[in-house]
Amino acid sequence: MNILIMVILAFIFDFLLGDPHSWPHPVKAMGHLIAYLTKKFNRSNYSTKRKKWFGALTWLITVGGSGLITYILMRFAAINYYLYMIVGTYLCYTCLSMRQLAIEAEKIMKSLQQNNLNKARQQVGMIVGRDTNQLSAEEVTKATIETVAENTSDGVIAPLFFLVIGGPVLGIMYKAINTLDSMIGYQNEKFRAFGEVSARIDDIANYVPARITWLLLIISSWLLRDDTREAIAVGERDCEKHLSPNSAFSEAVVAGALHLQLGGPHYYFGELVKKPYIGNDHLVIAANWHLKRTITMLYLTSFLGLCGFELIRFLIVWK
Repeated sequence: MNILIMVILAFIFDFLLGDPHSWPHPVKAMGHLIAYLTKKFNRSNYSTKRKKWFGALTWLITVGGSGLITYILMRFAAINYYLYMIVGTYLCYTCLSMRQLAIEAEKIMKSLQQNNLNKARQQVGMIVGRDTNQLSAEEVTKATIETVAENTSDGVIAPLFFLVIGGPVLGIMYKAINTLDSMIGYQNEKFRAFGEVSARIDDIANYVPARITWLLLIISSWLLRDDTREAIAVGERDCEKHLSPNSAFSEAVVAGALHLQLGGPHYYFGELVKKPYIGNDHLVIAANWHLKRTITMLYLTSFLGLCGFELIRFLIVWK
C-alpha cells in the first residue's frame, strides 16, 4: 500500500509543481555522470568494438548505480515511516514529467502566438534532439506535438508503470535507462556504437508502456470527442513507422485523432535522418488549437494511466 500512496502523491505533486529548475533532481546527476563517462569512454580513436563495450559499461554504471543509491536511500529512510514516505514520494515525483512537459509546450505555443519564431526554435530545441535553427513555425509546432505525444509514454506512462511495479528503485532505474537513450542513443557516427546498448535496452523497457499508451490515447480521444476512428486507423497503420519500435505508437494515435501528419525527415547534429511520415496530410496545422489539444490528451492519458495502474496494483495487493 505504501507504493500506491507514494505514486498518487507523486502524481499530484507533479501536476501542481512541475519540475522547478533549482530543486535537486536525480536526472541532473545522471546527466552529469553520463556526460563524464561519454567524454572518458567515447573517444574517436577507439575501435567500434571497444566503443560498444565501453557503452555497455556506461549503461551498467549509470543504471546499476542509480538503482543501488536509491535502494540505500530507501533502506536508510525506513528507520522512520514518515521519513520513508517522504523520501519515497519525492523520488517517485522526480520520475514524472507530465506538468513540465506541458509547461515547455505552452512556452513554445506562447512564442508562436507572439510571432517570435527564433525564440520558439530555441525553446523547442530544449526538448527535442533534432536541429531546430531552420524550422518553420509549422515545423516547430509539429516537433512540439511529436515530443509531447512521445513523452506521454516515456515521461509519464512508462515511469508510472515501473513505479507501480517496483516503487522508487525501479522508477529511478527506468529514468536512468531513458536518460541514457536521450543522451547517447543516437543513430549517427558519434554515438552509433557507444550508445547501441543504451538505445536497445530503452527499446525493450518501453515496449509494453508504449502499447499501453497507445490504448490510453485512443480512450482519451474518445472521451475528448476527437476523431477516434481515425486515431485507431492511423494508430494501427503507422504505429511502427519510426526508427524506434516504440515512438510511433503514441505519435500515430495523436496524428490520427487530430488529423495531422507528423514525422518525416529531420536533421540531427547536421546529419539528415530520413523518417517516414505518420498520419494523413489533412490540413495546415493550427498551432494554438493543436498544441492545446495535445496537452489535454497528455493530461487525460496520464490520469487514466494512474487510475488503471493503481487499481491493478491495489487488486493484486488486496488479494
